[in-house]
Amino acid sequence: MSTSKKAVKSLPTQSSGVSPITAFWVFAAVNIFSALYAPILDCDEVYNYWEPTHYLTHGYGFQTWEYSPEYSIRSWFYVCLHAAIGTLSSLVVKTKQAEFYCIRSALALICAFCQTRLFSTISRALDQRIAFIFLVVTWSSPGMFHSSTAYLPSSFAMYCNMLAMSSLLEWRTGSNLDMGIFWFGTGGLIGWPFSAALSVPFVIEESLLSTITGDFGALIRQILGGTIYCLIVLVVQACVDVFFYHKFVLVPWNIVKYNIFSGQGRGPNIFGTETADFYIRNLLLNFHIWFIFAVLAAPILAIQFRTSKTVSGLTFVRSFSFTVPFYMWLAIFSAQPHKEERFMYPMYPFLALNASLALHGFLHWFGNSAKTSLPGKIPGWMKLLIIGPMLFLAVQGGLLRIVGTVTAYRAPLQVYDSRKLHHQSSPHYSEIVCIGKEWFRFPSSYLLPDGVRAKFIKSEFDGLLPGEFKEAKQGFGMFSGTWMIPSNMNDQNIPDPSKLTDIKHCSYLVDFSVPGSNGTSLEPNYAADEAVWEKVTCERFLDTSGTGLFGRLIYPPDLAWLPKPLQRSWGEYCLLKRRASTSF
Repeated sequence: MSTSKKAVKSLPTQSSGVSPITAFWVFAAVNIFSALYAPILDCDEVYNYWEPTHYLTHGYGFQTWEYSPEYSIRSWFYVCLHAAIGTLSSLVVKTKQAEFYCIRSALALICAFCQTRLFSTISRALDQRIAFIFLVVTWSSPGMFHSSTAYLPSSFAMYCNMLAMSSLLEWRTGSNLDMGIFWFGTGGLIGWPFSAALSVPFVIEESLLSTITGDFGALIRQILGGTIYCLIVLVVQACVDVFFYHKFVLVPWNIVKYNIFSGQGRGPNIFGTETADFYIRNLLLNFHIWFIFAVLAAPILAIQFRTSKTVSGLTFVRSFSFTVPFYMWLAIFSAQPHKEERFMYPMYPFLALNASLALHGFLHWFGNSAKTSLPGKIPGWMKLLIIGPMLFLAVQGGLLRIVGTVTAYRAPLQVYDSRKLHHQSSPHYSEIVCIGKEWFRFPSSYLLPDGVRAKFIKSEFDGLLPGEFKEAKQGFGMFSGTWMIPSNMNDQNIPDPSKLTDIKHCSYLVDFSVPGSNGTSLEPNYAADEAVWEKVTCERFLDTSGTGLFGRLIYPPDLAWLPKPLQRSWGEYCLLKRRASTSF
């Protein structure tokens, strides 16, 4: 055999596993579905990111206190990246609604690329079965479904973490710690600063290896290289933020300072706290059995290492650096009083890898045919009968929850994007869509016609609502709303009545009502007042108070013969229009 043929033989091959291009289209398909149909589950996504983006691209939008130059704990650089996608898409599409879905679709494809990159590296560096399990976990999990297209810094950090993991797993050309630090750092600087902590186990790993080999020079070069790359990103980010804030700010530091060193009466805890088991319950909902396997990864790998020096290409030290971040992140954030689902997003790729390693290890043990072992005494058909339904139910459970969430909570996207609203509204700034108790489900100004503005009316909510970016133009330069200090903003969640509009000015009103409920004095059932309001369009929205646990967890078909505890109860999410006879 010639030398060239020997070289070809020695190259790593993809062989019979799923090809990267096939994996990409699998990831892209579910992510695009998320972009088009997934409800926005976090009001921070709308008011802290979609609205500032709408301001940059269309000149107006809601402004939260975080964007006031007094506090400046949100980076305009991150917003600009998405505004650029929106601006480019506007060259092809002609409506704001289409821009909204173009941005979400771009996020879907970016996430699919990052997932494919990590999948491909796992297949080459570890094992094709581990890679296939990783594909199944990330493809079928509700957590990945929502985080893949969420316009949130924690999702951006998740994208970067997948690229970092891919770089660090790829050892064919030597250590890639510098690229790992760069991607973790980029996710932390542009996205969420705390996500950079996930790089610590990998730095420890490289330090241990350098201690063994005595090659500290290579370690220092790698760390310095990654740090320099991160500093370049920080300089670019700071320059963009200086342009918009008209002052020098380091947003990543401001975020850390506010969340950790803000002092009494400030900081994230004023927005609510949760019990220590919040994330365990949340991750069981979003990853079900995969979360259990992720938790079991360390003991399963430890058992395997007792009989082998490596497991699927991982040495003991390598397995430590890739499995520990999941436990570290879960422990640190479970100890924090203020908890939100999006705080787990940066850790999702590690959860998926842990679950894949654990299931692979379990299948390796369970498939042992040696008669002296416990699994060897179990007939093959019985093994298949145990494993097959378990994996089938795991995938089906995730998909049913995805469908259940979409069908239950998509009404706000449908109502605000209603053709009836867009056809009835005028092209003048004279019509107002008012929002009361449903302020936190507003899906952004992108889904309103150009001639319609959203305003808040009084409700039971007693915290600080967003204001609006100043729209002064002549004599104030570009984007004056980003550097002019807004009035009545504070970082203590103290309500400001000036952000409310009198209901008599409302042309339209969006409200949610459930059968048999009359509401309260501040949150009445507006739809029932037919003398003042007429229904323009209504969509079903899940009545969680009237739906049992089963109906809230997954998707039960709407069949009349199902027992009542298994059925879902519905309310009406409506766009109401003031009757002409009641105009003020």
